[in-house]
Amino acid sequence: MNTDQLRQVLTELDGKRTAAFHFAAALECVVPNAMLVPDEADHMVKVTDGQHVYIIDASQLVWIKIG
Repeated sequence: MNTDQLRQVLTELDGKRTAAFHFAAALECVVPNAMLVPDEADHMVKVTDGQHVYIIDASQLVWIKIG
């Protein structure tokens, strides 16, 4: 999955759903009330829960669960 594909998938995050990310070499990362941060100058995929910002590396992502 590339960054553009990941950003498209994450447009479903509206701040009312939990997103769980599982990476190739890391533990699962669960983000409650997840929202996609709009594309910025650095073009990194970022998700926020309103308190923290999570940077998602599309090349290391194995699967996503959106609940």
